[in-house]
Amino acid sequence: MESGMPLSGGQRALIRESWQRVSGSPVQHGLVLFTRLFDLDPDLLPLFQYNCQQFASPQECLSAPEFLDHIRKVMLVIDAAVTHLENLSCLEEYLCNLGKKHQAVGVKVESFSTVGESLLYMLEKCLGAAFSPEVQEAWSKLYNAVVKAMQRGWETLPEGD
Repeated sequence: MESGMPLSGGQRALIRESWQRVSGSPVQHGLVLFTRLFDLDPDLLPLFQYNCQQFASPQECLSAPEFLDHIRKVMLVIDAAVTHLENLSCLEEYLCNLGKKHQAVGVKVESFSTVGESLLYMLEKCLGAAFSPEVQEAWSKLYNAVVKAMQRGWETLPEGD
């Protein structure tokens, strides 16, 4: 999972420092992320169904207890990636399986770029002036590494990809 450009020590420090400021309120910050996601791509809303019920609006989805659990899980995945910055490859199998689960419910690989935009938006809103171009670049690298691992679970890619 370290393929591509690995994170420098400075980038890992920026990620840890910025995450420390966000991780204390995971649901609150996750709501910012998912509100932005639905603003950018309202077509993702039907993917979130619980007990075969579709949500009539993003607001209805964002207030559902089941969806709040989903937000907690997403924030835990981010937390795990931050915790394992030195050895992201230890999350490879978990992220691969997570990719398979997302594929099974109809998520398209292309949607992950919108999720990445939403993550950066959330970080910017939560960090304010501390969200520097260096912080943005570090998080983009980390997110891309996580998505690459999830994509490996999406489809059987040829060896060496």
